[in-house]
Amino acid sequence: MCAKYWLTVGFLGLLICRGVSQDLKPTAEARAVLAPTGTLRVGLYVGNPGSLVKEPPTDQARGVGFELGREFARWLGVPFEPVVYPNNGAMLEGIRSGSLDVLFTNATPARAKEIDFTQPYIEVEAGFLVPKGSRIAKFEDVDASGVRVGVMDGSTSAVALPTLLKNASVVRVPTIDGVREGLSAGTLDAFATNKSILFEVSDSLPGAIVLAGRYGVEQLAMGIPKGRDAGLPYARGFVAEAVNGGLVDAAMERAGLRGGTVKR
Repeated sequence: MCAKYWLTVGFLGLLICRGVSQDLKPTAEARAVLAPTGTLRVGLYVGNPGSLVKEPPTDQARGVGFELGREFARWLGVPFEPVVYPNNGAMLEGIRSGSLDVLFTNATPARAKEIDFTQPYIEVEAGFLVPKGSRIAKFEDVDASGVRVGVMDGSTSAVALPTLLKNASVVRVPTIDGVREGLSAGTLDAFATNKSILFEVSDSLPGAIVLAGRYGVEQLAMGIPKGRDAGLPYARGFVAEAVNGGLVDAAMERAGLRGGTVKR
């Protein structure tokens, strides 16, 4: 990545932090509510450009959630602590157990019963990926007898697809590496999730195809634990400025997130 781009990203982050602080400067009370340990513990899970991807061979971190969490901590004036999980389900358990202060995920009505969400900042289609040489040629071919569709543990797709698919079987997989192995070995015929993850997986599986069409749309938002109402206006204000000030666009570009659009 060129030095000019890195300077641009850093400058955008500073503008956003300044812009939010002018209109909604975090109080000591808000800081204590949002980061009660004195550090902002940000939940992330690997393999999703909307959350966290580690770039080999150095494991350099990139991801929209990673950057937003880091900038939110900077704006609050507290240390940033990324807490990394193998999948979205494990991350959700982390916020339920009190191990997290903030996460970035699909804001569904079911999750809103236990997490307070900001307004969405990215919208991403949900669809299917098939490996090279698959007999599945189009979206409608997925729901057929004998087709094994992989989903990530704790994902929105793991909840939605057993109802949507009438003939194919749904197979829960704990990690992205497990999905890649299943598709390569032929134990999975397709993978279902949001398209930002599908395109990321396709990069490491030559010949894999993300099928045209969608079975849903995910609304990515920042979430905080229930009971921290005093902090929610600050979280919403930060997200608004992250969108309007260009930080979300810049983070998407750096993460290589495809299949999503910024919610303005």
